[in-house]
Amino acid sequence: MTPPEPGQGTMCSTVVDDSSTTDRDEEPAVPSTTPNDRQARLAKMQAAQKGAERRRSALIIGVAAGLAIVLIGVVVTVIVRSEGERSVIEEQAAQDIEGVQEFADLTQTHVETPVEYAQLPPVGGDHLPQWQNCGFYDAPVTTEAGVHSLEHGAVWITYDPELPAADVVELQALSEDNSYLLVSPMADLPTPVVASAWGTQLQLDSVGDERLPVFLTKYIQGENTPELGAACSGGISATA
Repeated sequence: MTPPEPGQGTMCSTVVDDSSTTDRDEEPAVPSTTPNDRQARLAKMQAAQKGAERRRSALIIGVAAGLAIVLIGVVVTVIVRSEGERSVIEEQAAQDIEGVQEFADLTQTHVETPVEYAQLPPVGGDHLPQWQNCGFYDAPVTTEAGVHSLEHGAVWITYDPELPAADVVELQALSEDNSYLLVSPMADLPTPVVASAWGTQLQLDSVGDERLPVFLTKYIQGENTPELGAACSGGISATA
């Protein structure tokens, strides 16, 4: 090995260990929050919640309004239809009703004994001093009391005891809508349903016969009533 020449310094390679300064991934700085920031976020959340509530309320109101409109339309339709049907019935009641039988020269004496009537069911004649209260009965009533109700302007619907239950319910509903309507079963009728007023009668094969409401309109408190305006309540409610 050749020694270094005089005056020539020795060269050294210096290796710097920079392991202590190796770049590290810097963590993102977490922004600091102030009370004002928190209040702003809270206000924003509350505003969003109120907006959602308003939208829900608007939806509910819209649905309710739509249903109300539909309901009003249905009610109006029903009313108009009912008025139209009533008008038709009244027009028909002003004319002769097909199938109505008329009977004249009927006596009106008050008696306490059974009466043998020429018609079944009867359309007038002697009768008890007490009248049968109008309404629905599921058992036969005293015939002589029912005749007295006819004298006061009631219509008496008698029905076959074997009439289908649904038809009986329909007759009951009719009696609830008419304070001068007497409804009761009677055996040995000529037809399943018979509507009688003083001096008049209509025999029907079914409750659904379109002539029945016309008969009621024409003869309840009709012009043939001997004692027009007399009560059909305050009498007797006992069955036979």
